[in-house]
Amino acid sequence: MKRIAVYPGTFDPVTNGHVDLVERSLRLFDEVIVAIAANPKKEPLFALQERIDMFRKAIGKRGNVMIEGFDCLLVDYMKEKKAVGLIRGLRAVSDFEYEMQMALMNRRLDEDIETVFLMPSEEYSFITSTIVKEAASYGGDVSSLVPRIVVQKLRKKFGSRQHC
Repeated sequence: MKRIAVYPGTFDPVTNGHVDLVERSLRLFDEVIVAIAANPKKEPLFALQERIDMFRKAIGKRGNVMIEGFDCLLVDYMKEKKAVGLIRGLRAVSDFEYEMQMALMNRRLDEDIETVFLMPSEEYSFITSTIVKEAASYGGDVSSLVPRIVVQKLRKKFGSRQHC
């Protein structure tokens, strides 16, 4: 039986830290489904299909990684996919309280769901999509933080900004 994990998030945009966590997840699971939340409440910079396309290009063709959008209760999505693990990234201690609450709530909704917390490589431990978008909006070079496709998309969204 395949051990399937779901790595959910908004991924607005995907960062090198996100890609790193997919790679780490594949050491533990046979297949990883990157489940990109529609999440209109967060008012994402990129549309859902753009985020899916960027993540697909960032990962490349891999038979054991599937990337798709979702817009339902995560535990229901996981049941539908027959997933046994939920991947969550922890960059810093500050992430832990929120992630623990979410893990406990998911377990309450479905006791068969196991949350696996993974830490990214040190070099990616400070990266968030929010920080990337803010830096890019002011013309900052984010090319070491995100896949090349994301750099291109951010430049298209923000144009070329002048530095102070």
